[in-house]
Amino acid sequence: MEAQKPTAKPAAKAGKKSNAPGIKNAAWVIVICAIIAVCLFIFWFGADMHFDEDGHPQNLWGTIYKGGFIVPVLQTLFLTVIVLAVERWIALNSAKGKGNVAKFVADVKACLERKDIAGARALCAKQRGTVAAVVDSALIRYEEMDTNTVLTKEQKIATLQKQVEEATALEMPTLQQNLPILATMTTLGTLVGLLGTVMGMIKSFQALSQSGAPDSTELSTGISEALINTAFGIATGAFAVIFYNYYTNKIDNLTYAIDEIGFSIVQTFAATH
Repeated sequence: MEAQKPTAKPAAKAGKKSNAPGIKNAAWVIVICAIIAVCLFIFWFGADMHFDEDGHPQNLWGTIYKGGFIVPVLQTLFLTVIVLAVERWIALNSAKGKGNVAKFVADVKACLERKDIAGARALCAKQRGTVAAVVDSALIRYEEMDTNTVLTKEQKIATLQKQVEEATALEMPTLQQNLPILATMTTLGTLVGLLGTVMGMIKSFQALSQSGAPDSTELSTGISEALINTAFGIATGAFAVIFYNYYTNKIDNLTYAIDEIGFSIVQTFAATH
């Protein structure tokens, strides 16, 4: 077993080279989005040109400003969802590699049937991406086991299976990076929107509860706050759940491809040795 220790490092490096790029610290994304949201709220939505002399909104931007201080919070969440969705799209496209993953898997399996390990590794070098990185690391170990005269067949097969699992484990955290934040935004956006809705309705009822004629300005402000926050909350939650499910499905497809080709490599070795 001592002779195998130096050979484990090249396989791990092969996996790391194809890790999907992405934003490592999403906290900075949230901070930047918060700054942008506050600036938009103060300098654009709250600009004088969006209101008449009595302070009533003249267009949609002024109406959004009437949503109150919850609006920049919801805008921060919404912008964060959009930014992380774009970031995951770029990262997963890079992880997919060049060309069609299904065709790549089929081509590698064809090479394995011909016992053309060099050809399979050439396909990995051409395809790149997460699947190719895992397959290439498994093929490196395949070649090592092919020339190993110390281990038994069962030990070699177990070593190959372990290599596929380890290479996959190196890739998965990068693929799933920032998805938990999108999942959190699904609920958080809706709850914050609901909070803004309740606060707006409280203001509306306060205006109605005044003696005499209700204050129309306070009433309209409360209704605007409720509706605007409801709209932003629903939009944030909807976009977050759509993007989360979409990217989760893409990751599942990559995982299925890795499992399929990993099983083929192990079975090919078992059948030919």
